[in-house]
Amino acid sequence: MNVNLLMILLNGITYAGLLFMVASGFTLVFGLMRVVNLAHGIFYLLAAYLGLLIYRTTGSWWLCLIGSSLIVAACAFVIHSTLLRRVQGDDQRETLLTLGISFVVGDLLLAYFGGMPQRLRAPEMFSVPVSLGILTYPGFRLFVLGIAVFIGVFLWALLKFTQLGRIIRAGVDDRDMVAVLGIDIDWAFVAVFVLAGFITGLSGVIGGSYLVFAPGEDIHVLTYSLIVVIVGGLGSLSGVALGALVVGLIDSFSKTLVPAFTMFFLFGTLMLVLAFRPHGLRGREK
Repeated sequence: MNVNLLMILLNGITYAGLLFMVASGFTLVFGLMRVVNLAHGIFYLLAAYLGLLIYRTTGSWWLCLIGSSLIVAACAFVIHSTLLRRVQGDDQRETLLTLGISFVVGDLLLAYFGGMPQRLRAPEMFSVPVSLGILTYPGFRLFVLGIAVFIGVFLWALLKFTQLGRIIRAGVDDRDMVAVLGIDIDWAFVAVFVLAGFITGLSGVIGGSYLVFAPGEDIHVLTYSLIVVIVGGLGSLSGVALGALVVGLIDSFSKTLVPAFTMFFLFGTLMLVLAFRPHGLRGREK
């Protein structure tokens, strides 16, 4: 295989890993809980900026990774407990509320950090290029792919083999029946929302080390997350993985070969999937 094509392919696969991390948190909330969380992108950007602040203070990338993720998870808990639960089930109010949160937090980040693009410095241990035979490839991008696989396996095991996973799956299918059985489905969904916030926090710091970030990146992240989840199928973890791979490869090849048509190919793919597979590649009708 041509070295340049192999490089583009690897870039697409590793970028798909980052997209999977971002979109997996989104599909937990939107796909499983059916909560229209348009603040998902700002959670990602908040984590990246918090990571920058912690890194400037401590000089430790690992501390900013864990610290940012925990803070974003705490913010998710506060937002769900104080605001979102009051309008849950009303799609219009959920949309307006989370959109408002996104605008407010985005303006606060812009006021404090300014509008210049930023980037987190990854640990030196991941900055060493890795030899793959006919080419060398950035070690951090392979690390991103490995973390994405780990998160995917963790979420699959959580949903399939744990009591919380069984409650979530049952609650998605028939929330009232689960409540009648005496199970506090509301707290189960709070746990999912917090978990999604934590994963998004991880994604923000890792993504901020993978790519530059700046005000407005939250819209980009939200758009790509929506495309990945809709292409893959709502509520399907394997669908998110497949959707992330499709979007990652399309993005990588189109930006390299025909950069002016990247959005055309992305949304063209989305239109084709919706036309022939309305519930996504791996989705199912509820």
